[in-house]
Amino acid sequence: MEELLKQINEQIAVFQKEAAQQVEKNNKAAGTRARKAALEISKLMKDFRKASVEASK
Repeated sequence: MEELLKQINEQIAVFQKEAAQQVEKNNKAAGTRARKAALEISKLMKDFRKASVEASK
């Protein structure tokens, strides 16, 4: 679960960086990378939820 949290935090950092570039500099490629990171975060969050439920049993 620690590894999963590490991956989530890494993807959040990538998302924040790329989303900021898109907003501040109107960088369209950064927007694409931000969306990709957001999708990965979504997948990781589902995995976290599964792991969390299993750990609480």
